[in-house]
Amino acid sequence: MSLGRHAKRWLWLCLAYVALALGIVGIFLPGLPTTPFVLLAAYAAANGSEKLHAWLLAHRLYGPMIRDWQASGAVSRSAKRWSIGTMAVCSLIFFATAPRWWMAAIGTAIMAIVGAWLWLRPEPSR
Repeated sequence: MSLGRHAKRWLWLCLAYVALALGIVGIFLPGLPTTPFVLLAAYAAANGSEKLHAWLLAHRLYGPMIRDWQASGAVSRSAKRWSIGTMAVCSLIFFATAPRWWMAAIGTAIMAIVGAWLWLRPEPSR
């Protein structure tokens, strides 16, 4: 049994709003990324709500990042620096608070892989 078109639209819309909420929380909560959730929100909104998608594309902060990603998978150098800097701070927090060193090492290794992938993304041409 397949979901109807209306139900799929609502699921996409719910995903868009949940991802956007997590992205906003990520601004204030170290360790929770903002950019991937905003990009997910834009993708889900494109499938569930033209109005929300247009609002995200026109947003003063999120719009340029989303447009760069949709156009060429590009991430600005400043976003890369902020992301990698935040991951470095989180790594220090992991090592200072984790009950076992290997727990912090696993989290740090995952962030290092993500950071390397992110740094290798192209930068938007301005």
